[in-house]
Amino acid sequence: MAERRPIITLTTDFGEADYFVPAMKGAIYSINPNVEIVDITHHVPPHDIFSAAFTLLCCYKDFPKLTTHVAVVDPGVGSARRPIVVSAGDYNFVGPDNGIFSYIYQREHVSRIVHLSVEHYFRAPVSNTFHGRDIFAPAAAYVAKLIDWNRMGEEIADPVKFNTPTPTSVGRGIRGAVIHIDRFGNIITNITSAELTDDMIRAGARIRVGKHEATRVLTHFAEGGSQELFAYFGSAGFLELAVQRQQAARLTEARRGIEVEVIMP
Repeated sequence: MAERRPIITLTTDFGEADYFVPAMKGAIYSINPNVEIVDITHHVPPHDIFSAAFTLLCCYKDFPKLTTHVAVVDPGVGSARRPIVVSAGDYNFVGPDNGIFSYIYQREHVSRIVHLSVEHYFRAPVSNTFHGRDIFAPAAAYVAKLIDWNRMGEEIADPVKFNTPTPTSVGRGIRGAVIHIDRFGNIITNITSAELTDDMIRAGARIRVGKHEATRVLTHFAEGGSQELFAYFGSAGFLELAVQRQQAARLTEARRGIEVEVIMP
């Protein structure tokens, strides 16, 4: 049986109209032609670190163990922010130290984080504006070649993390937050079935966002009535709100960060 090639994934806000993504792939293949590169997405909204972090959270575990995930949404490129490589759980992560791996730090045991600082492992010369090609892509290629990370930089213990809000109990209810709006306008919250239980749903739990309420938690979209705001648990395990064939976020004026409440009768 042939040995599986190492996998490197790419998540960026580069889009696909310019040369950025193929340049990264070329940099990887120039160092390690034995890898398989998988595009997660290159359509993260420009500079939206939170969206990139959420996207990575939802799919990093769908890949085989030891996959190296490269995430480059990097508005601080060229500044003093550090390039890093992270070992967490059964996966490796390469990208800027700007909070993009915050959900990973929250969900996984972090074995080590290395500040990439040894220029031998960079593409030369290093551009001030394209570390995706010149630092992160080469680093991922070397990680996939099983290069000792200690040769690539020094370990750190103070990575940048943004606040990843967690739901809280309020009386018999729950207070959570919107953490993402997907391309269909569905509203993703940080509430999971660990907080909103089947017993609470059977008891008539309602979900309020802004001035709007979902009075039913359904199992699939077709159950929803016309113009009805309803809730369901999405494929990533979070409670979501939708309106059949419409944009729930537009209807409710929801945006990332606003409060969501579970109200019990």
